[in-house]
Amino acid sequence: QVQLVESGGGLVQAGGSLRLSCAASGRTNVMGWYCQAAGKQRELVATINTGGGTNYADSVKSRFTISRDNAKNTVYLQMNSLKPEDTAVYYCNAQSFLASGRYDYWGQGTQVTVSS
Repeated sequence: QVQLVESGGGLVQAGGSLRLSCAASGRTNVMGWYCQAAGKQRELVATINTGGGTNYADSVKSRFTISRDNAKNTVYLQMNSLKPEDTAVYYCNAQSFLASGRYDYWGQGTQVTVSS
């Protein structure tokens, strides 16, 4: 069982920046961030694998950067040029691919609020 601990959310004005961090208690394969705005479904923000390969939602490309420190089992999300529509709860996700199957883990979520 892998536990994820997130930090870094908060309130920021439009155009500002925030950095989210998520520390995993064990080794994982793919790590990423998802967001869920009020009344909407959870959706992908960005993912990164152990080799550094990344995937971004179109809405955040060129504004957000995902990175990870494999030695610390930690993933980061640098969010720049934030917009009010980025307001959501951001969830860290980690996937482990083991011989017994694929396992998904979720953090508790951290609120990001962007004021106009």
